[in-house]
Amino acid sequence: MSTNSPVHLLVALLFLLPSAVAQDPPPLGLMDVFEVEYASDPQVSPDGRTVVYRRNRLDVQTDRVRGDLWRVSTDGTVHQPLVVGVDAGAARWSPDGTRLAYVAQDEGDERRHLMVRWVESGVTVPVARLASAPGVVAWSPDGTTLAFTRFVEGEATPLASLPGPPEGATWADAPRVIETTVYRQDGAGFTKPGHRQLFVVPAEGGTPRALTEGPYDVDGTPAWTPDGAALVVSSDRRDDADLDPGDSDLWRVDLATRQITRLTDRVGPDASPAVGPRGQIAYLGADDRRLGYQVTNLYLRGDGEPRQLLPTLDRDLQDPTWTPDGDLAVQYDDQGTTKLAVVDGRGRLRALAENVGGTSIGRPYGGGSFSVGGGRVAFTLTAPDHPADVAVVDLDGGDVRRLTHLNDDLFSQRTLGAVEEIWAESSADGRRVHGWVMTPPGFDASRRYPLVLEIHGGPFANYGPRFSLEAQLYAAAGYVVLYTNPRGSTSYGAEFGNLIHHAYPGQDYDDLMSSVDAVVARGFVDPDRLYVTGGSGGGVLTAWIVGKTDRFQAAVVAKPVINWTSWIGTADSYVFGAKYWFENLPWEDPDAYWARSPLSLVGNVTTPTMVLTGEDDVRTPMSESEQYYQALRLEEVPSALVRVPGASHGIAARPSGLMRKVGYILAWFERYGGEQLASLAGERGDGN
Repeated sequence: MSTNSPVHLLVALLFLLPSAVAQDPPPLGLMDVFEVEYASDPQVSPDGRTVVYRRNRLDVQTDRVRGDLWRVSTDGTVHQPLVVGVDAGAARWSPDGTRLAYVAQDEGDERRHLMVRWVESGVTVPVARLASAPGVVAWSPDGTTLAFTRFVEGEATPLASLPGPPEGATWADAPRVIETTVYRQDGAGFTKPGHRQLFVVPAEGGTPRALTEGPYDVDGTPAWTPDGAALVVSSDRRDDADLDPGDSDLWRVDLATRQITRLTDRVGPDASPAVGPRGQIAYLGADDRRLGYQVTNLYLRGDGEPRQLLPTLDRDLQDPTWTPDGDLAVQYDDQGTTKLAVVDGRGRLRALAENVGGTSIGRPYGGGSFSVGGGRVAFTLTAPDHPADVAVVDLDGGDVRRLTHLNDDLFSQRTLGAVEEIWAESSADGRRVHGWVMTPPGFDASRRYPLVLEIHGGPFANYGPRFSLEAQLYAAAGYVVLYTNPRGSTSYGAEFGNLIHHAYPGQDYDDLMSSVDAVVARGFVDPDRLYVTGGSGGGVLTAWIVGKTDRFQAAVVAKPVINWTSWIGTADSYVFGAKYWFENLPWEDPDAYWARSPLSLVGNVTTPTMVLTGEDDVRTPMSESEQYYQALRLEEVPSALVRVPGASHGIAARPSGLMRKVGYILAWFERYGGEQLASLAGERGDGN
């Protein structure tokens, strides 16, 4: 029988048919938020063979981000849990690589436990049980002692001595008397009296010993001197510290005598000390010029005056870390991408890796971290299609090796939005504006899609080609998503960052509109279905935008500042804002504050606008959102106010907060001609 007979052709067709009609996996859904995992704080062992990291999961039962400690070999052959069953993190290797110090918290226990684990045997001992969370621990060079900082509560002096309730009586709570400049912190509420102090404790366990005291905070991770006799720390020990948040110096603390010696003295921040093998100190700092954005530089202090190692880089440097060869590994953001590099003593910079980050899973901000050991660097690696995984690269160069793929199980069953870079020319002055466009799964360039402009906060921050769960969910609903770095964004140098100094909002509006125009011009965006949202500084700009144009069908203003005068009077960061973001105080120059307040433009707004803020937010307090909402109602603008119970400025800090934030934004856009939310919501709902 001929091989071309109808029977053979039918059989061949049947074998081909499944692949011919195969479909891509579905896009992400809202409940997939709880399936995402990400790595953080990777710590490579002194011999360079093993990385211990925190594996973060978004727990659907507790609605919290929980973490276990895992280890992965740098050749990728071993990947296994190390500490599970408790919320564990901040692991640090002992100098000989035989032990790990880490911090753990049991479910329902407010105390944090400082633990030490012998890696091979698995034997674990509690070193100290602490009433307040310790900072990152630092091992002494001989491995016998751990240093850390923690908050020590003090006693408030009562304003008046008054009678108390008789036995068995129930009285109202006593009034809260406040006599400090800083009295609230976003995410923590009202501050208690006290300060963060420096401690040491034997690595085998014992009673922590305080090395500092008094009304001054010790910040960051302490750094040991090579002989183990002293620690170098950053601290602002001036009497006006509360009124001067941009100042700190380096100090040497002697273990035997507790004597504190100043090492640096200038107006500006000196922080992140790292002590080298010969006692030289690398650190980060800047001269305070009272600018909104000040580039953080790398300094080296030896026997003489400190010198700046990279005076021409014009990028914020982070986390100087000594390498075995006596060079310094550093991290920095450059045009929206976080990079790793090595700096030698002559100030020569050599690139190691890029695409560090992925720990800010909601929106594509910078972040991530790295560590050095055994000739290798371990770091968190990200891309638009995955949050932080663990990767390593050799200090002498070579290819980056990705060691984990924590979300392959989820993402192999989902289709994600694709991301491409875009540059636009600002209508304000012709400057190039950097951005990224995410297209929906199944994108067809011949169609026209609705667009969401998503604006970053800060305002001195940056977006980049990093994973963003929120943007992926917008794309999954059928939107093209545009996110950009308008003027004022970091990672483009001091001059670009300070284009909004005392001028925010301003021409950043033009940058954003020019970026929208550039995407619309490509033909796959429907110019009649444009939407805009942003949080914090992005909320400020969203409110500013709808006061300047009616081109958007709907807007969601998240956790904004609406009235700069009232913000100075209610926010936890009011001291910083008054010093660096305005030339004068509100009562000295009220017109300057009003001219930059979105509330001044509310009479122009016709765009349906939803306002969304955490009820416990004290960074951009709820009163800002209430002012805007009530003004919109008086102007008869279609509007809604979404109050998130128990949420501070980080609305998405709890997984349900992230999911609901996206859900409410999409529901508002759907009401005004956007895509349907039902495609993402699944079977569950809030009923609201």
